[in-house]
Amino acid sequence: VPAGPAESRFNHGQALARQNDWAGAEGAYRDAARLRPEFPEAWNGLGYALRKQGRLDEAVKAYREALRLRPKYPQALEYLGQAYVQLGRIKEARDVLARLRPLDREEAAELARAIAKAARR
Repeated sequence: VPAGPAESRFNHGQALARQNDWAGAEGAYRDAARLRPEFPEAWNGLGYALRKQGRLDEAVKAYREALRLRPKYPQALEYLGQAYVQLGRIKEARDVLARLRPLDREEAAELARAIAKAARR
């Protein structure tokens, strides 16, 4: 499948994210999502870039859009759970963990560790 403009912007976002340029990555992921609104990876990347900038409520909205498009998207579930942990919304993080466990054991273990650490604080 030839990569179109949305994929090109998404790939640029991935490259910027690898350099920890979260504002740049955010812009590229926003472009990708605008060019192709039904692009769950772009919404997930946008959520991650927002979360890395501490913009947790916006990140949650982006992850939820990724999950609306692909309900069984393990990485988006794990990232949404992490955002809930950072927001102190542990019950919601646990609910996400329950959805994630049957899909991806490694992502679930990562989220479970974050929840356990937050619960000890």
